[in-house]
Amino acid sequence: MTDVLSSASPNIDALSTEILQYDVAMPDPASHLFEVTLHCPVETVTTLDLKMPVWTPGSYLVREYAKHLQDFSATDAQGQSLSWQKVSKNHWQVQTSNSIEVIIRYRIFAHELTVRTNHLDASHGYFNPGAMFLYVPGLEGNAIAITIHPPDPSWQVTTALDSVSQNPLTFLAKNFDTLVDSPFEIGTHQTHDFETLGKPHQIAVWGAGNYNIERIAADTHKIIEVEAEMFGGLPYDRYLFLLHVTASGYGGLEHHNCCSLLFSRFGFRTPESYNRFICLVAHEFFHLWNVKRIRPQALHPFDYDQENYTDALWFCEGVTSFYDLIIPYRAGIYDAKSYLKLLSESITRLQAIPGRQSQSLTESSFDTWIKLYRPDANSRNSQVSYYLKGEIVSLLLDLLIRQQHQNQRSLDTVMAKLWQTYGQSDRGYTSDELQAVIESVADMDLSSFWSHYLQGTVELPYAEFLDPFGLEVVADFGEHPIPYLGITVHNQAGKGTLKFVEVNSPAQKAGLKPGDQLLAIDGFRVRPDQFNQRLQDYQAGDPIAVTVFHDDQLETHSMILSAPVAKSYAIRPVSQPTQSQKRNFQGWLNLDLGQLL
Repeated sequence: MTDVLSSASPNIDALSTEILQYDVAMPDPASHLFEVTLHCPVETVTTLDLKMPVWTPGSYLVREYAKHLQDFSATDAQGQSLSWQKVSKNHWQVQTSNSIEVIIRYRIFAHELTVRTNHLDASHGYFNPGAMFLYVPGLEGNAIAITIHPPDPSWQVTTALDSVSQNPLTFLAKNFDTLVDSPFEIGTHQTHDFETLGKPHQIAVWGAGNYNIERIAADTHKIIEVEAEMFGGLPYDRYLFLLHVTASGYGGLEHHNCCSLLFSRFGFRTPESYNRFICLVAHEFFHLWNVKRIRPQALHPFDYDQENYTDALWFCEGVTSFYDLIIPYRAGIYDAKSYLKLLSESITRLQAIPGRQSQSLTESSFDTWIKLYRPDANSRNSQVSYYLKGEIVSLLLDLLIRQQHQNQRSLDTVMAKLWQTYGQSDRGYTSDELQAVIESVADMDLSSFWSHYLQGTVELPYAEFLDPFGLEVVADFGEHPIPYLGITVHNQAGKGTLKFVEVNSPAQKAGLKPGDQLLAIDGFRVRPDQFNQRLQDYQAGDPIAVTVFHDDQLETHSMILSAPVAKSYAIRPVSQPTQSQKRNFQGWLNLDLGQLL
């Protein structure tokens, strides 16, 4: 059976004869192998080029999807083999021998369940078309038909694409970009339909867990309403949420009219964990505008062959991360204390990353292809996430604009203007144009802000932006502050391994290295679970000797402990807010500041 959101089914006969036709079968799901057949009209072409994308939009890493392709073959319409060769890692060439149609067959190994890859087993099949389908360079604009052949008649097919009138298991994409933006879920998943603002929506859930689909739908409905109000409506006919619940894993990937979500199967019970899920929903749905329609010029048209560089991912993802916290608050899903707690946690995570003083936001955006998704032992020392720092910089921009215009303008105004200027006209913005729009809304020159906090590594001045709203950031050193050594110890089967050594810390200056095995402090054995407790016996300025195994060689390093560093940071109301601070806070969160005191 098929299960898609209701719409008028298009007629495949009305399409051009140049349509590309893909068949996807999975006769043996336990093998984790999808079987793909491509029927490609070639007419006068003597050499047919085929390529596999190396990445998928929204996930900025070259993932080399071709590594999962096997058993490639090419025949003509009569089944005669055609000569072919592979000319690069993701590029095949077929000699057509004057055929009018070439039939390509291959299999894709699918055993990685993330929002950006493919997964097939006895319970379901899920695939991202960018990780599944070869494309023909030069024919990316052609219409595409995809026919699904489930292994069992009880399996249903859920996707944001329309099915055709002749065959409910055949789906149409107007071009390759649309196909890449339309993941498929095939199996016995649960679906739930609801309507928001007069438009149909569907949630499809694969996996068992402690979720309540009615609650998720009700809260998602609220999020949709809040976000739609910002932009003056919904820019689609229908929308699909694909949710996979598993033992572990977390993530989301935005698409034009749908999104994929991955969450812990038992993560829906506690308020903290459920709120994290709701923020994920708000994040991916906000991408419906920010990224999918309001986008940097560099992100369309897509080059599926290589990296697509932009220094504006801080805005694409950072602004979206800012909104994924505040939108559930505006929707009434959690209260102001919960919102400020989530903001505090973001500040805590950012302040714990020494790389914030080494890499700028624009550099982080540009270098995502080689850094963000490929962490190493030095990553925290040398880089910062454009998601995380972008979120906090977006908060500061929002507060700056609000203070300048007495809450009559905000980052919401920026998003609405970007939507009207770039989103609705499907025109990408440059980084200079983005800055110009924000400056026009703020009605002030932001070149210093840009230089310091986006293009530079100046420490973010929280007090300067939060104080006008009656708030401050307070550092918490814990009940028993621990002198600073600068290492993170990971417990591996009872052995303490140095997972991270912070740059310019006492440990780093003394020569300790990631991978060293911690053995003793001042000659006495120390287990990883005892490490922090043992440091409580020391004060800042005390000498300490740390013994480790480095590459199986016993070493002892002497160093001087530094002053304790904060364990966490919290956003709190100032003790005696002024009337101006109270007005600003009221205008920002629509709440009396006194309710937080």
